[in-house]
Amino acid sequence: MNPLVTNNLRGICFIIASTGCFVANDSFMKFVLADTPPQQVLFMRGIAACLWCLPLLVISGHARAWRDAFNGWILLRAAFETLAVCSFIYALSHMPIGDVTAIFQISPLLLLVGGSIIWHERIGAVRYGLIAVGLGGAVLIAQPGSATASPYAIFAFGCAVFGAGRDLAARKIPHNIPVLVATFTTLVSVMTAAGIGSFLFETWSQPSSQNILMMLTAGFLLIGGHTFMFLSFRFAMPAVLAPFYYFFTLWAVLSAIFVFGDLPNWLSVAGMILIVASGLLSIAWDRRQRLAAKKSGAAITPPLIN
Repeated sequence: MNPLVTNNLRGICFIIASTGCFVANDSFMKFVLADTPPQQVLFMRGIAACLWCLPLLVISGHARAWRDAFNGWILLRAAFETLAVCSFIYALSHMPIGDVTAIFQISPLLLLVGGSIIWHERIGAVRYGLIAVGLGGAVLIAQPGSATASPYAIFAFGCAVFGAGRDLAARKIPHNIPVLVATFTTLVSVMTAAGIGSFLFETWSQPSSQNILMMLTAGFLLIGGHTFMFLSFRFAMPAVLAPFYYFFTLWAVLSAIFVFGDLPNWLSVAGMILIVASGLLSIAWDRRQRLAAKKSGAAITPPLIN
């Protein structure tokens, strides 16, 4: 199999795994949010994630590369992630989750546009069309109401913008820097911001042993989400990965069904079908383009990993 096709498939598998880890993490957080302030939840999750990550850094031998944590691109990605999470929490505290989720789904489109502008990646009408199909599916699932006109929607849009910036920055992180080092930097950044926010604006709630166990699990899943996300961008281009961002919404609906007992309506089912279809068609289109280039003797862009 062509190395580029193989790398794209690896990147797709990693981003699907990443979205699954993030949504599973969010599901545990949803349980804890029932009786704990949101910034405190983020802070507790950050502590749990760091407790998991530090031993992994030592065991893997990557702790000796701690200076790499101060790489400019890693710090930029961590800053974007922190801004995205804070924007998401603030929007979510003033708007229905369906509206926030729907607005956030413009992030893959922003990622495509950003990749096209910064790295001159060729997108084409078909890929833009597939992104639009996935966006339509996400909107059908989220089913936003009139609250999208809320002034607080600017924070949801900010989350989408910062999320795209985070993933664009991830593409420039040198490949010799261990993924765990980059992940740990992001965890510390978000944890610190959440801790400051909780100290300034919230009243601390004594966590139960059950909530602590859930946060430990959420922290482990968070590490998996960030690690898989880093790996996806080391193997595949944003244009290939963008349609699979909609698996965030797909996993969220599955969590609602099997974890929280919320059954989707027909619009949600139709949205799930559109999301999966956009991803599968993206794979098929990429393969067709590569085969056509090979038959015509045109140069094929080499893999983006070292």
